[in-house]
Amino acid sequence: MARSAKPKKVRSELKNTAYEIFIGVLSILSILNLVLVYVFRSDPSLQTVLSVMNGLFSVIFLIDFIYRIFTAPSASRYFFRDFGWADLLASLPFAEFKILRIFRLMRVYRLLRKLGVRSLVRTLVKDRANSALMTLLLMGILVLQFGSITMLAIEEHAEGSNITTASDALWYTIVTIATVGYGDTFPVTNLGRLLGSMIIIVGVGIFGTFTGYLANLFLGPSKADAPADGEGDAAAPAAGETSAAAAPAAGETSAAAAGADAAAATLADAASRGVAAGAVAGAVAKGAGAAADPAADADADAVAKADAVAGVDAARLQALLEQSEATNAEIRRLLAQSGP
Repeated sequence: MARSAKPKKVRSELKNTAYEIFIGVLSILSILNLVLVYVFRSDPSLQTVLSVMNGLFSVIFLIDFIYRIFTAPSASRYFFRDFGWADLLASLPFAEFKILRIFRLMRVYRLLRKLGVRSLVRTLVKDRANSALMTLLLMGILVLQFGSITMLAIEEHAEGSNITTASDALWYTIVTIATVGYGDTFPVTNLGRLLGSMIIIVGVGIFGTFTGYLANLFLGPSKADAPADGEGDAAAPAAGETSAAAAPAAGETSAAAAGADAAAATLADAASRGVAAGAVAGAVAKGAGAAADPAADADADAVAKADAVAGVDAARLQALLEQSEATNAEIRRLLAQSGP
């Protein structure tokens, strides 16, 4: 039989709730970075860190644009009416277009407002795996930016420090989050070591959660298993046809067995009725014999019993005898049929 069609996934403008919150917070952070770039134009180290983070945001937002345009209910509607063009321009590495990221923030706010606070919380609690992953990824990005800035501010002018540039601070934060720990750069102040310990904890949480998420994604039951089950169900009619083809022969065998059982039951019933009729006939014959010779027994009780039997209705006795003869004839007929 024909294979059942795979159900088509319904496209929606609203993506995963945790993902939408993740993109919304990154949009806020990217807009904040634009403000910091213009406020701290005289600090080259801070400018370097912000430039690296804005480059990272551009890559994430470009991936987000591609993801949205390929999963939108209508690609043209998303691009022209839902400000998809603004998402594309804001993803390009041009400072003049980065202010357009505010349109992405507005769309995320509109979608989450449509969802509602109660539904938002319920969805986040239900989808704990994605919520935890997005939360830790967001925390990693925040630690990468603000941890690098803070570590540079703490260690830059410390005696014997080896974290003296924005590049050193970024490198130390990335290596620490990844829990690699090359040891080429390290904090020398107590405050810097405390900050480094916090970055290590965040890194362990991120990569532990990410490893568990990937294990669940590749080893856990997936939605792709559903078509396989459908194929198994589609193969079921063939097995049903085979069973249906075999059913007549089995039915004939069952019918024969049922006939034999019925014959045996009839035989047993007839035998039981014959035995009962024989007992009645014996009693009748005994009573008749006793009535034919009343003088043979001088006992008064015996005479009374003989008189009672002799008074039995002759028509009733005749009916019982005929029933007994009919039963015996039926038994003989059934025995003859069941013989070889």
